[in-house]
Amino acid sequence: MTNSIDLESQRRCGFVALVGAPNAGKSTLLNQLVGAKVSIVSRKSQTTRALVRGIAIDGASQIILVDTPGIFQPKRRLERAMVASAFSGAADADVVSLLIDARRGVDDEVEAILSQLLQLKTKKILVINKIDLIARAKLLALVADLTSREKFLEVFMISALTGDGVDAMRKSIGKLMPVSPWLYPEDQLSDAPLRLLAAEITREKIYDRLHDEIPYQSTVETDLWSQQKDGSARIEQTIFVARDGQKKIIIGEAGRTIKAIGQAARLEIAEAAGHPVHLFLFVKVRENWADDPERYREMRLEFPKDP
Repeated sequence: MTNSIDLESQRRCGFVALVGAPNAGKSTLLNQLVGAKVSIVSRKSQTTRALVRGIAIDGASQIILVDTPGIFQPKRRLERAMVASAFSGAADADVVSLLIDARRGVDDEVEAILSQLLQLKTKKILVINKIDLIARAKLLALVADLTSREKFLEVFMISALTGDGVDAMRKSIGKLMPVSPWLYPEDQLSDAPLRLLAAEITREKIYDRLHDEIPYQSTVETDLWSQQKDGSARIEQTIFVARDGQKKIIIGEAGRTIKAIGQAARLEIAEAAGHPVHLFLFVKVRENWADDPERYREMRLEFPKDP
């Protein structure tokens, strides 16, 4: 009894917001820190839309990592919701982790993020990602520039893709967490419902398979998740697009594109669920889906009311 009380008194738990420009590598880093895929990854920017929380454990510390949408200059309603979500996640966190793509350095988007971070009194750490892709002299100059602009508790140089430096970062973040009981069970990896993760996985496969504007003009929702007697699950999802021409592109000639998307998504959803799944995809045209509050609720985003 005494041992369990002592263990509980040593526990730490807190929130770390991962912020940065689009394509800085936030989702890849989140997955590395958690040790499992909880956020979708794409070479395309602005892939993450809602706040995705992954849960990492380091010793007595439970670290709740918030993968925020990339911060950029928004134009459309959906983009404004994404950016508002990112800053909301940063303001509510115990620690803000600014992730910088070493290759891009300090561009206009990073400048805008830095100006916003200056207004936050939250503890901040600096993470330079993709360090294997630039010369050491440039890397050190970048760190010197950034640390002269903002006071960071710690600076980490990592490669989120290979995992280099990520373990050390996890240990250091764990020590920054406040003393607190854990908020989630030890074996829980994310707070996202499996239905939402499944929809995100299918959206990722659309990004992988298609190009140009199609992925940005689409969203995916899980309509049905039914457990079958043999232990498998029947999943039905709807892909919403804005125009009929986009529907034809997603379906593809003789249905080949949507079949490939479904096959790739099914394998990852089954891995996440821990049992076989039968995935059925449907495509619907909803011209103004990006102005529909219901679609935002499905993505766990606040609906911006202003035009």
